[in-house]
Amino acid sequence: MRSLVTGEQMKAIDRYTIEEIGIPSLVLQERAACCVADEVRKRVQKGAFVWAACGTGNNGADAIAAARMLFLDGYYVTVLLCGNRERETEECRLQRSIAEKLGIPVTEWTDFIPGRCQVLIDGVFGVGLARNVEGDYRRFLEMLKGQEKELTVAVDMPSGIHSDTGRMMGIALKADVTVTFGWEKRGTVLYPGRDFAGTVVIGDIGFPQISFQKAVEQSGESKQTAFSYGPEDLNLIPKRPAYSNKGTFGHVLIVAGSVNMSGAAYLSAKAAYRCGAGLVKILTPEANRQILQSQIPEAIISTYEIEAVEEEPERFGRFLEEQCVWADAVVLGPGLGTEPYVRNLVPAVLSAACSAIILDADGLNTIAANPEMTRFYTDSVIITPHMGEMARLTGQTIKDLQENIAEAASGYARRYGITCVLKDAATAAADREGRLFLNTSGNSAMAKAGSGDVLTGAIAALCAQGMEPAEGAFLGVYLHGLAGDLLRREGGAYGLLAGELADALGRVMRQEE
Repeated sequence: MRSLVTGEQMKAIDRYTIEEIGIPSLVLQERAACCVADEVRKRVQKGAFVWAACGTGNNGADAIAAARMLFLDGYYVTVLLCGNRERETEECRLQRSIAEKLGIPVTEWTDFIPGRCQVLIDGVFGVGLARNVEGDYRRFLEMLKGQEKELTVAVDMPSGIHSDTGRMMGIALKADVTVTFGWEKRGTVLYPGRDFAGTVVIGDIGFPQISFQKAVEQSGESKQTAFSYGPEDLNLIPKRPAYSNKGTFGHVLIVAGSVNMSGAAYLSAKAAYRCGAGLVKILTPEANRQILQSQIPEAIISTYEIEAVEEEPERFGRFLEEQCVWADAVVLGPGLGTEPYVRNLVPAVLSAACSAIILDADGLNTIAANPEMTRFYTDSVIITPHMGEMARLTGQTIKDLQENIAEAASGYARRYGITCVLKDAATAAADREGRLFLNTSGNSAMAKAGSGDVLTGAIAALCAQGMEPAEGAFLGVYLHGLAGDLLRREGGAYGLLAGELADALGRVMRQEE
């Protein structure tokens, strides 16, 4: 597990380290510059032509210091400056002075006649960028984008990318490598920042852990901590004791499918089994019985007549309660459709369930069309909307949601006291306590029908095996992405099928054995 910080939190970390701990700013800066220079040395031999593109802040100072180290090591270095020299930080002024005294060419970019550039060190903006890039800065970035180069190394953040949201602020430089300091920034995990960051290297420049703790405590509205998982977190997968039976590993009830539409129910059930659930039951219209029994004979098929939902609500309610009492986790929504009876089915399940509920697809669309149903939300509810479903739930546009996916997920989770998994190219999941998980696994091959149904089954299986709803949701998202990554490595980006994704989950789970 690794922590992800906002720009505000990183500034607070820096400030606490310097002012309270007493580590000088220049010490941190020299170590940061070493990290940047090292990444250049690993990739390009001495004698290469290096441009260091620098703003007037400490990010620019880091870039100048890195350029100086490369100059002393035999690289041909030019420092290009952009910005008002009257606003230059003390550290930037000092690093510029050192470079000039060593004979390094230092020039305003507007006076520079472009020549050969093999390596670009991008130190124009850091974590503090909060508005669109305009004027001279925009023209500077346009010139740098148009220059042919072998390698671009960004200092802390790719210039033009918002450090919190990953948004492109009008224009941005795409890096091959981003060397970030202390902790990774949220903007290099979220799109489009993730694309612009390239390979992210986290440089240890000497920030003590207490600086992180104090920064989070003192950061007001940004107090929320964010994190992501890595391979080491596969140990979170529930263990399989030798002395056990199918009941040991939980019962999953999947309320899914509409008449003659069984695919979503099948995919969720298959994924739940692949992720370790002991027993899976599909509750679906009677018309789906035969096909589901053929597709997945391992599952129990329990059915109902659609007329009973509306015409015999009390009897159906008792039947539904029996199904839900049996379950350790309930999936509600995949493939339900939008027939009138679904409006009665969704609140009935939400009322009867006494375990984790994973609410997806048409379950969410039903709530979006009937907002009063949010009164059935409890702290055991996990919603898994994609952007379109979230737009319907909140009344916001997809574009607005994508502006800050982390806040969209967090805000909804806090408002209703639930866990919200907001699916996108980089999924954000938040719980009612303020934790924010930003997923780093997964790829575009997974953008296929049925992929979301597989995710609901995976989360349900983890919850049925004893994980708390939020923990099951976070880990389920990560494992789902790992399965997609495995299939892409093996078969490329185009041919992945959702059923294969469910099968790959079992292979991913095997890595913990």
